[in-house]
Amino acid sequence: MRTLESYTCGRWTAGTSNPASLHNATTGEAMATASSHGVDLGAAVRFARERGGPALRAMTFAQRGELLRKMSDAIVTHRDELLGLAMQNGGNTRSDAKFDVDGASGTLAAYADHCKTLGDGRFLVDGEPVSLGRSSRLSGQHVAVPRHGVAVQVNAFNFPAWGMAEKAACSLAAGMPFLAKPATATALVAWRIMQVWVEQGVLPEGVGQFIAGGAGDLLDHLGPQDVLAFTGSSDTAVKLRGHRRVLEKGVHVNVEADSLNVAVAGPDLQRGTATYDLFINNVVKEMTQKAGQKCTAIRRVFVSADGLESVREDLLDRLSTQKVGDPQRDDVTVGPLATAQQKRDVLAGMQKLMKNAKVILGGPDKLELLGADPAKGYFVMPTLLEAPEADRADEVHAHEVFGPLATLLVYRDAAHAAALAARGEGGLVASVYSDDKAFSTEVFLGLAPHHGRVCVGSEKVAGQFIPPGTVMPMLVHGGPGRAGGGEELGGTRGMMLYTQRTAVQAFGPWLEALAAMGKRVG
Repeated sequence: MRTLESYTCGRWTAGTSNPASLHNATTGEAMATASSHGVDLGAAVRFARERGGPALRAMTFAQRGELLRKMSDAIVTHRDELLGLAMQNGGNTRSDAKFDVDGASGTLAAYADHCKTLGDGRFLVDGEPVSLGRSSRLSGQHVAVPRHGVAVQVNAFNFPAWGMAEKAACSLAAGMPFLAKPATATALVAWRIMQVWVEQGVLPEGVGQFIAGGAGDLLDHLGPQDVLAFTGSSDTAVKLRGHRRVLEKGVHVNVEADSLNVAVAGPDLQRGTATYDLFINNVVKEMTQKAGQKCTAIRRVFVSADGLESVREDLLDRLSTQKVGDPQRDDVTVGPLATAQQKRDVLAGMQKLMKNAKVILGGPDKLELLGADPAKGYFVMPTLLEAPEADRADEVHAHEVFGPLATLLVYRDAAHAAALAARGEGGLVASVYSDDKAFSTEVFLGLAPHHGRVCVGSEKVAGQFIPPGTVMPMLVHGGPGRAGGGEELGGTRGMMLYTQRTAVQAFGPWLEALAAMGKRVG
């Protein structure tokens, strides 16, 4: 039985009481404990501000990139070990574990490359200068400088490696130290990554810290220069945003929360075409990868009335071949959910959706497992529902079920598809599949105000299309409304969360000299 310790103020500290248990998602057996009781979280915040912040701000972007490269390489070196831990604690198949662990090292490497292109500057120069008078003698310029605080990064249970790495990559690139707080239930992978970084001496003192266990009184110590970046449920996000200290001190908050992501099949799609196959493949992949425990997974599948029968048949055919069970078996394609509570939540959510939709595959009472005991693990079969009346499917448009489940709904035309998608009240990603440019354009314009990212699949890009559930470091990740209203990644855009944009009014030549010390973007 492992004991997960917190790494704060340059040392590892075990909690003194009330440990939480981490379990093997396949067997239900306890495999580790974690507690932050007795850890001085206020001291950790001060340590980051006083040690980590100055050290990072003294580095150029290129030097910060070298730091990120070492962090990425350290994960790659321990890849097999981390994959094994993810398969046990997270219930990931090996493929799903790779998606998380390789996503972590890949995002750090991408930001390492990005920092290299930013070169020897230490802050960002935002856009071009503007003349404020009759000449350029008096000019104005926006600059983005690192905040003099700590980036508290609270991550979700489903991506313990990638979630921690992508937030850390953005804050370190911007020049701000991080304090990572992963979801306790699946923290084993994140904890081991932090151990590796410390063992290899990758992180300068105070630049990176880690909390194992509950957040305790952490938020009570935040101030106006700090940033709180959160990924998780909208209910928890409300509590964090409404924390008295966060409100009083104006702590900068970024949230990535719930999302009822959609996939829209154009009325032109026909069996046997590349675009149709792309659509079917992506829906199946996003329903089953990581057992549907992805904030970007497809939850609602929109089809035309003419296309319903073929889509239904082909999805049923593909989903029925998925093998559920022990994720360490090579023939298993869908592992268990991450926790017992997660399984209870998925089954309860399924019951809500069944008020408006009928089960056509899977469901709450069916379990066919390979190499696993259904009484011990946290398994749910891939489940496809169909709502006969899309306009009246209130539960389907209101509740995200965080598991291997999606609902088929029929739309009338492009405007109707966009209107149905909007009933999700904000999403992270939507995808459209059509070779009809007019349809794709109309649907995109209807989807865009309600989603942080829209993927348009067609025959032209079918061979290199990236599934909508794959978040790319060079594109923003986040969305409006239900999705939290936040924005992460996107190259330089992701770094902006950890900076203060300041307008400078000064003598033109002085501004030019100042800008030469930074890196102009935008």
